[in-house]
Amino acid sequence: MSDQAVRVVWFGVLLVHGLGHFGALAALAWLAVRPATVTGAWTAARSWLVPSLAPGIATLVASAFWIASFVGFVATALLFWFGSGDAWQPLAVASAVISTVGIVLFFGTWPIFNTVAALVVNAVVLVALFILCWAPPHG
Repeated sequence: MSDQAVRVVWFGVLLVHGLGHFGALAALAWLAVRPATVTGAWTAARSWLVPSLAPGIATLVASAFWIASFVGFVATALLFWFGSGDAWQPLAVASAVISTVGIVLFFGTWPIFNTVAALVVNAVVLVALFILCWAPPHG
């Protein structure tokens, strides 16, 4: 695969992953406005770690994670594509960590496919950046 093709794939993955977090945020908003709507496996925010959180507070906390992940991954994609240098890398790591913590905290709120896919993308971002950018060179 050419370097340009790799760049396009990375840009697309980072951007789509960011937009996916916006989709989760939109789902939370939809469920807040129309709580009786049948949504399949999409449910209102609830944390298995802190089950006593009031629904409104759980929604606010989950929303903060999804907003930060959305903004972080979209900014990462744009810095990756249009920026110069490696400024996007720490933002990608921070975004993947925030996303993973949010997913783990609210595990079971979203359909399992979406949950697993998001966790896989976060892991790929973290592992790829470690291996490709920060691992000591073999000598």
